[in-house]
Amino acid sequence: MEFLKLVRRRSFASELVYMSLNVGLAVAVTLIVFFTESAILAIGLVMLSKWRVLAVRPRYWWVNVQSNMVDFIVSISFVAHLMAVNAAPIAEPYTLMLLGIVTLIYIAWLLYLKPRGSRAMIVTQGLVAVFMGTAALFSIAYAWPSLTTVIAMWVIGFTATRHILASYDNETHNTLLSLATALVYAEIGWIAYHWTVAYELPIFPSLQIPQVSITMTLLAFVAYKTYDSFYHHARVRSTDIVLPALLAVSIIAVLVLLFNRAGTAI
Repeated sequence: MEFLKLVRRRSFASELVYMSLNVGLAVAVTLIVFFTESAILAIGLVMLSKWRVLAVRPRYWWVNVQSNMVDFIVSISFVAHLMAVNAAPIAEPYTLMLLGIVTLIYIAWLLYLKPRGSRAMIVTQGLVAVFMGTAALFSIAYAWPSLTTVIAMWVIGFTATRHILASYDNETHNTLLSLATALVYAEIGWIAYHWTVAYELPIFPSLQIPQVSITMTLLAFVAYKTYDSFYHHARVRSTDIVLPALLAVSIIAVLVLLFNRAGTAI
């Protein structure tokens, strides 16, 4: 009994340390952005916090990097959004409030969503990476060469797809399917680079959501439902994908046909 009590104490202490370190990371990144306005320092701290990825033999580095790419994409995206909020021409109290909200969302990612291992949570992690990654990318991509944007979209597509497919057992075509999906992402990225519309949030006008982020997240969800249906039934059942497909098509059609005028070209 004493041994069990000791194990519980250690488990509670380790959980407390884990939570404290993650909260401290999110707060530290926010403070760096607010006081130094340096994305390089903030991203550097994020990279430093992932030291355990390389705390193994070199032959395992690439495997660890691949398995942590979704977290890298989401973390770097949060830095980009913090920078966007901090650079917005608004009153300082309002800036601090928005920075606090973005920081709380990042803490929720670090403490709640990222550690989960169920398939539903893994799929959610991949979709979050698609949404956050593309939103951050197209908020700054106008200043980049088109090739850089296309490559970044390829990386986001490959990473998110591989992350989701890894939750399925005995899947032997993960790499091939991820490469095919990444090609689609790259092509859409090239199109979106030349014409991107973003929507201001009603409460947070300093944050804009690119249309391509919503579109890619919806398409990724439909692709997941299609693959999941085929995986479980050896065919794509219409009952499994009709509602997700109708939802995605309806939202995309509304955005393109009705809300383009309300958006801002970037």
